[in-house]
Order: sequence, then structure tokens, then C-alpha cells
Amino acid sequence: MTSAGDDLNYMSYLRLEGLLSCQRPQARLEAGNGGGALATARRIAKILKTAVGQMDILETMRPRQFASFRAVLGSASGFQSYQFRYIEAAYGRRDFPSPMADANLDAITRRRPVFGSLLCFLRASGFSVPLDLLDRDPRLAWDADERLQAMLAEVYADSSTPEEVCEALIDLDEGIQEWWSRYLKVVERIIGLRPGTGGSVGAAYLCTTRSNPCFPDLWATRSRLSPALTRNVHDDLALIVIMESS
Repeated sequence: MTSAGDDLNYMSYLRLEGLLSCQRPQARLEAGNGGGALATARRIAKILKTAVGQMDILETMRPRQFASFRAVLGSASGFQSYQFRYIEAAYGRRDFPSPMADANLDAITRRRPVFGSLLCFLRASGFSVPLDLLDRDPRLAWDADERLQAMLAEVYADSSTPEEVCEALIDLDEGIQEWWSRYLKVVERIIGLRPGTGGSVGAAYLCTTRSNPCFPDLWATRSRLSPALTRNVHDDLALIVIMESS
């Protein structure tokens, strides 16, 4: 057992350097591989569901049980989870607190985020993506764009692989938000409003990080879908009900 006086942090406690070195990332979406990107996105969505489900295990821990070994953790904290920041950066987040800055995070913010790769894929698929959005500085936070939402409405009017890819990214976005919400409740349940082990303000900090979607334009496009598309969805739902009841 490591003592509280040892140099223990999140990376060393979980031995993340070895785990993360096993990753072999692919660039299927930007390369125009819609089928491959769709399969990857669906797999990631399943992983997120598994991560959320594991919160059930954490919730079996009582506050006094966590308090019994909290001192042993030293400064180790989920706040030090650089690899989760890398995921957030890949999905487009840019407002990281200065203590989180590191070379890898900086490199990721200089690449196109996932949504930018989606736009490259959609343009290659024949949709009219504004060129200024393709060439925008990836270091900037993404602002919702009405031109883009109008184009995305056209994507949703065409039942094809691009529409499926957009919906798969919505699944990822929803999964990340669901994970944050569940994590917040676990933290509140175990330590209440006390500061986190890494020096953050705990639950209050988590409240500020969970509310912003990764792909705001995809969410906003829902309000632009035509009544005909909405009727088609209702027809599909009615058919499912009929099949289930027969």
C-alpha cells in the first residue's frame, strides 16, 4: 500500500502511460470512410454506456468507506485525467483551465475536432459545406452556424450513410453528457460539496463542465426538420408499436 507521503497522482495510480500507449487511433471519418466511421462511432457509444453503467458499482461505496482511504490517494484525482481532456479536445472543447495545459492537449486543439472531420466527410459526400467553416482555425471554440444547420437539415432529408453518421455522433454526444451527469451525482453522493482530492471544488466544478454539448449544430438542426420528416418518424414509431403488439 502506498503511503500518503509518496508522489502519487492519477496517472501513476492507474498506470495510464502503459494503457494509453496501446492505442492505435484511426482517421476514418475525415478519410471519407462512412461505413468504418459509423462502426467506430457505434462502438464508442457502447463503451460510453458501459462506463455509465459502472457508476452503479461506485454508488455502492458509502461516504465513510471512501473517507477511510481518501488520505492514501494524496493528490490523485479525476481532475488530473488528462486523457479525458484529450477526448474533450478531440470533440471540440477549447475552454480548458490553465493548469490542464500540456503539449499533447495543445497538439489536439490544433487539429480539426471530430465535428470538423464530419464536415469534410459531408462535403466529400456531395453536400454544400461552406468553405470558410472547413478552413477555420481549429484552436477556436465552435460557434453554432445557421448556414451549417440549414445544410444539415438537407442531410437529414436524405436517408443515407451521412444521416446515420450524424446520428451516431449525437449518440456519442448524449453518452458523454450522460456520463458527466451520472459522475456528478456519484461525487455528490460520496463527498457532498467538499473539495475534490486534487484540489478542485468538487461537485461545483463538475456542474460547470457537463452542460455544453459537443456538437451544438447537430442538436439545433432538430428544430429545422420539415413536418414531412417528422411525420415519417411518427409513422415508423406507429409501425413499431403495431409490430410489438401483434
